[in-house]
Amino acid sequence: QVQLVESGGGLVQAGGSLRLSCAASGRTFSRYGMGWFRQAPGKEREFVAVISWSGRNTYYVDSVKGRFTISRDNAKNTVYLQMNSLKPEDTAVYYCAADLRGVTTDPSNYDYWGQGTQVTVAS
Repeated sequence: QVQLVESGGGLVQAGGSLRLSCAASGRTFSRYGMGWFRQAPGKEREFVAVISWSGRNTYYVDSVKGRFTISRDNAKNTVYLQMNSLKPEDTAVYYCAADLRGVTTDPSNYDYWGQGTQVTVAS
């Protein structure tokens, strides 16, 4: 069992930065691929980024490449999403999720989800 708690969301001006954190409970955190997803009002949940259990492999949706960076600290049971050059279209609730199977962009493959944190980018 893994419990996930996101933090770090908020209101920021376009061009600004935020760093999201996702703290995980459970001793098997280091075995999970960890992903970030987002959902804007009226839209489907969208894959943003994923990192393998070792941290060696990362993947991003094209719209955030070069602006967002996913990382993890297995000693702290935490995964991060550094978001730079934010745009109004990045506004959404951001969720972290854990996938025991490895690295995937499909939300249906994820085993555990956090409650989400709101990110609002003002133009």
